[in-house]
Parts: sequence; C-alpha cells; structure tokens
Amino acid sequence: MPDKPRAEVTIDEGLVRMLLAEQAGGIYSAALPVAHEADGWDCSVWRIGDAWAARLPRRSAAATLVINEQQVLPAIAARVEPTGIRVPAPVICGAPAAGFRWPWSVVAWIEGSRGIDIPRAERSAWAEPLAAALGALHAAAPDDYPPNPFRGVPLAARSDAVAQRLAHLKADATLSEEDSDAAVSVWAKGLAAAPWTGPPVWIHGDLHPANLVAQGPRLAGIIDFGDVTAGDPAYDLAVAWLAFDGEGRRRFIAATAGRYDDATWLRARAWSAAVALMLLAHSDDEPAYAALGGEALAETV
Repeated sequence: MPDKPRAEVTIDEGLVRMLLAEQAGGIYSAALPVAHEADGWDCSVWRIGDAWAARLPRRSAAATLVINEQQVLPAIAARVEPTGIRVPAPVICGAPAAGFRWPWSVVAWIEGSRGIDIPRAERSAWAEPLAAALGALHAAAPDDYPPNPFRGVPLAARSDAVAQRLAHLKADATLSEEDSDAAVSVWAKGLAAAPWTGPPVWIHGDLHPANLVAQGPRLAGIIDFGDVTAGDPAYDLAVAWLAFDGEGRRRFIAATAGRYDDATWLRARAWSAAVALMLLAHSDDEPAYAALGGEALAETV
C-alpha cells in the first residue's frame, strides 16, 4: 500500500499562478513558465522560470514545517552558503489566500541532480564540502528553535519505533535474521554511547541523498529543511552512512576535523540504522527510497 500521505488539497498550475500573481509580483510575470516538479511527503514543488521554485504544503501537518523554514532558513543560509553550499532560504513568504489556506514559500531554484540519483561510488567528492556545511550549520540554537519530537532527540526516545520496524520488516521477509541482528547491535551500541551533553545545535533533520543537490561531481546544495530543529548533531551525521561508501565516509569523517567525539559517531551510526529501517518500512510507493534504505543498511551494519 502507498506510504506517502494523501494530499489534502488540489494544487495545480492555476492555483500556483494565482498565488504568485497576488503575492510575488516582484519576481513573477504571466510569461514565466510554471511547471510541477515534485511532490514530497509534505510539499508540492513547482518550478517558476529558471530561477525560482514554489513550495506549497500538500497537507495541514506540513504548514508548520513551511513556517519553520521561513523563520530560520535566512540565518542558516547566511552561515552555510559561505562554505559554497546553497540553501533554499525563502525569498517570498506567502500567506494563506482564497483557494489555499496555508503559508507557502518561493525559494531560489538550485540547479542540479538529486543526490539519490547519483551512484554512491561517485559521491566521495561531496565529503569535504558537506562536512564544511555541517560545521557551519551545527551552531548552538536559541531557546525558541522549532521543536521536533523525532529528530535530534536521545536515541532511547525512538527505540520503540525501531523495534516495531524491525518486527515488520522481518515478518514480511524484507530483512534477514542476520541483518536484523546486525541492526540491533548497531542500535544498542548507540544507546550505550555517552549522550550529547552540549547545547542543542541546529540540525537539518532529514539529511540523506535525496535532499542533496549535485552538479556533476560538485555538491551544490542542501534542500528540504522542513524538519529543521536543534538537538544532537549525530542525527545529521548519519549521512556518513546514508550517502557515502567506505571511501567517502572516511573522507567525510576526516573532514569534520575532530569536531565530534567517538560517542557522537556511534550515535550517528545508530541513527543511520534507524533511518535505513524507516526507509525500508515506508517506501512502498518510492522505489528510490526503498533502494536507499537497503544500501544504507548494508553500509551501516
């Protein structure tokens, strides 16, 4: 059965053009092409000419995520973009209007290919720029950062979910007994590691190859900050296993230059196992994500 949540509103070109005409006159004209680009779990993305994209929530739960992006991405982009990696900070914060009841955004379009569509063995050149970008991102956050009960939290808070996914994947024979035992071992080592004791730092909250944009061998951008929050940076560092092979992972970890201790890397590897299981359990209608889950689990265990 499909796992992507059902859209709660119909978003078509006419609606997008109406919103743009009413609220984005500084960048929009009727002569610009407007085309549907993608639908994620939370937002529908529409390309506007060559330079812009509109992000519109496709369900009520996503409206808060768009507001979070509008509030925090300008400051995050100001820190990250000097490293050479672009961030889609909103240039227009759209308001609810007749025919569309939620906030929405216009962001800069980042040209390139989705990282998930680039073979893992070809991603190693991203290691150093991604490490630099995360070094800029992982700054201490203010007390009013957007809360997220699933990302950046202590590992123990997600143990029940991990156990449920393991049971489900074993029951339908998606996961072998050997891989299940290996995932349990990785998770247990993460649980046993010393917890994060520093201040909550900004984290992307959904950092995997589908949210990286590359131009050939060059990492160009990090997108989809809907789950942005603050907490343990180990959640983001799981990208070492989610995105890279052994060589890329070695380069990525080396490029972080000792910013994170061994316990943080143990927690990061555990988070990678958890995300891989999530992708395997909830990607019936997204073959690329299911494949990512399988690859990431193989790298992790």
